[in-house]
Amino acid sequence: MTSFVVLQCSLPSEQRRCNCLQKGSQCFCAILKKRNNSLKAETEDDFVKVKRRDLERLTTEVMQLRDFLPKILNGDIMGTFQKLDALESNMEKKEEEIEQLKMDCEHFRARLETAQADCMREKKEKLDLRQHLNEAKQQLLQQAEYCTEMGAAVCTLLWGVSSNEEAVKNILGGSKAVKFFTITAQTMESFVKSLNEDMKQQDLDSDENQFVLALAGIVTNVAALACGREFLVSSNQELLDTMMQLLGDMKPGLCTKLKVLMLMSLYNVSINLKGLKYISESPGFIPLLWWLLNDPDTEVCLHVLRLLQSVILEPEVLAKSASEMRDTLPFQRIIALSKSRNADLQALARELLEDLKILEYEV
Repeated sequence: MTSFVVLQCSLPSEQRRCNCLQKGSQCFCAILKKRNNSLKAETEDDFVKVKRRDLERLTTEVMQLRDFLPKILNGDIMGTFQKLDALESNMEKKEEEIEQLKMDCEHFRARLETAQADCMREKKEKLDLRQHLNEAKQQLLQQAEYCTEMGAAVCTLLWGVSSNEEAVKNILGGSKAVKFFTITAQTMESFVKSLNEDMKQQDLDSDENQFVLALAGIVTNVAALACGREFLVSSNQELLDTMMQLLGDMKPGLCTKLKVLMLMSLYNVSINLKGLKYISESPGFIPLLWWLLNDPDTEVCLHVLRLLQSVILEPEVLAKSASEMRDTLPFQRIIALSKSRNADLQALARELLEDLKILEYEV
């Protein structure tokens, strides 16, 4: 015969001690209590009929659940809570990092905007400066052209005036004479350095060319006078050095008029014994003469031979240069010049060949 047990449908959990390990809202018993409170609508006197065997089995299962379920649930929940706490902590850190990155981004954006503004301002300033520079260059170019034109005009006039002995004495007696010839040397040097090596023909009508030729012509006229030669040898040796250097720098066939004027100046200076000694004792003077003898211009060669003859006809000077001249003299070149179609060059070359017998050359 099946036995039944009548159970009151209420959970007097407040009279029982909770054996759950986890307290609070996560407690299993608390959950049951919460469930029980939700049944307030039901009366406390309701009963239900249950088989004893089912009750015993239910009781056993409940006891097992009360023993094991809290342990299982509590361990998993604790691990989950720890992970959740860690995740929340990491999330907070990430949020802080994001906020910091946002602040850094705003800071760098502000710096970028400032830098861009500075860049635009500097670009504008640079454009303004470039415009001012171009204007200054243009003004400088105009001033240089004006100075060149003025220099060419004045020096051309002075070149003509310097053919008068009294005018030369007045020039040399002035306080700016030394300065003038120093500037003359610098101007000629600057002009020669500015020449293009590939330039085939020279613009003889250019202001620059006229300016330099006029300066060289003034030096030639000054050196043609005894007082002028003495002045150049005593006070302007730098000018003589510069002319000899430039004669070696200019390529054969280039600037022939300037070469001729310089050679005429050196020849005029060589009339002064002190001047001849200074020129002939300058390093590289003899090789310079041989170099200039290869110039295709007959007038250049003519004045080189005149300068060479000036050295040969002065015994004191020749004694110091004879050995070098004997070893390096381009004898065949002089013979070729003695057969030139230019009468003056031919006559001077033949005359020089006679003078060279002093060096024991067999003609």
